[in-house]
Amino acid sequence: MSSHTDPTLPDERTCEQARLSRDARFDGLFFTAVTSTRIYCRPVCPAPSPKPQNVRYYASAAAAEAAGFRPCLRCRPELAPGNDAWQRGDHVIARTLKLMDSGGFDELSVDAMAERVGLGARQLRRLFVERLGAPPISVHTTRRLLFAKQLLTETALPVTEVALASGFGSLRRFNAAFLQANRMPPRELRRHPHRIDGNAITLRLGYRPPYDFDAMLAFLRGRALPGVEAVDDHSYARVFGDAQAPGWLRLSAWPGDEHALRLQLHCPQPSHMLGAVTTLRRMFDLDANPQSIGDALKDSAELKPLWRKRPGLRLPGSWNGFEMAVRAILGQQVSVAAARTLASRIVQRYGTPVADVPVPGLERLFPGPEILVDADLREIGLTSARATTVRGVAQALLDGRIDFRSEQPLDEFVERWVALPGIGEWTAHYLAMRGLSHPDAFPAADLILRRAAATDGPELSTKALTALAEAWRPWRAYAVIHLWRSTSDAAAPTKKVR
Repeated sequence: MSSHTDPTLPDERTCEQARLSRDARFDGLFFTAVTSTRIYCRPVCPAPSPKPQNVRYYASAAAAEAAGFRPCLRCRPELAPGNDAWQRGDHVIARTLKLMDSGGFDELSVDAMAERVGLGARQLRRLFVERLGAPPISVHTTRRLLFAKQLLTETALPVTEVALASGFGSLRRFNAAFLQANRMPPRELRRHPHRIDGNAITLRLGYRPPYDFDAMLAFLRGRALPGVEAVDDHSYARVFGDAQAPGWLRLSAWPGDEHALRLQLHCPQPSHMLGAVTTLRRMFDLDANPQSIGDALKDSAELKPLWRKRPGLRLPGSWNGFEMAVRAILGQQVSVAAARTLASRIVQRYGTPVADVPVPGLERLFPGPEILVDADLREIGLTSARATTVRGVAQALLDGRIDFRSEQPLDEFVERWVALPGIGEWTAHYLAMRGLSHPDAFPAADLILRRAAATDGPELSTKALTALAEAWRPWRAYAVIHLWRSTSDAAAPTKKVR
């Protein structure tokens, strides 16, 4: 056996044990390639185990494909969760992958992407080959082809729409790339007819267990915006996109014991489909590695019992950065319920009604910065200061002084936001947590956080909490979620964790 020598790849003995036991905790953390069949698989593949001398381990699907292996049709590598070891923090690899996820590669060359993350193109290519086993363009192409493979397998979308949905500008380029990677044309993969339910497709979004979907829904349910979102005990639903041809989605647990969520998605523009799925994976933190997070947090006296109680807690993100910014400003020094009331008024007053409501209760799009920049929000109950802050943020976004580019470092993001009137460290870090899904964001001034971290003693000062949290890097945002959750768990029985 041999493997791609990458520091993020588990050692060979661990890979071997995970492969033989089909350990779902390692799903997506490495891929197993078989030299006799030229096929690569997930470690959870149900196929009979190959001879050890024929096994090769790779840190990414792109590395396996670059070595000449094609994806398994049985375990379907496209369903594996991502590996957040490459995507967390501010390393240039992480920032580049986030830029890819946001669609940046569709608009920028490798040279331009390298410049965005502060490197030369040759150095960026070298880092990708060292860390992921393939250059940036190969990693990007593999991601798109695996998404296309999922659409071909699970939906009845025409091949032309699959090509557009997976980011290919032409059917010819898509057919050529798919044939090269899979040794078969796209149409040959589609063996069985698929039913489309109400113009919506159904996709599996895999995660690495444990995953506390109930806790995620509970967090979002208390903050859900009527008309834009609907969250019940079992699912999250939302309307998005164009008011004249709106898209909608519903996310729930996949039936049975499979480690996946069930996504029902109606996306009128196929080219926006991959972006919607990527946003949901970030919003619901489906690529996190609970084992890595737990290894960092369980050494803390304050966090160890919380992590043991809820090892599947994830970091709740948001669908849209500006929407999250407005809600964060409304939530400054008020309760979650009060902030939700004000946000609901903004939606009803300034939100765009959608034509032909796709799902009952989902009837408006959250207003963009171009709408709220001139709105008199005092009429719906905002103080003059808060109204000015919302308009100032809207103008700064329109001017390009601030943004939600996923590849920007945490310190740079915070620095730009706190330069705006009405935005302090708490708001900037909260936005980094929810808007960027940055795992190390830490709103240290939060009163509930300072009380929860103090356990049985007096509440900690912001300075004391900041010092204490140094040991929780690079997962401070997960510490926040555990501490916040502990305050509600103290008053309610624990629900079962999936």
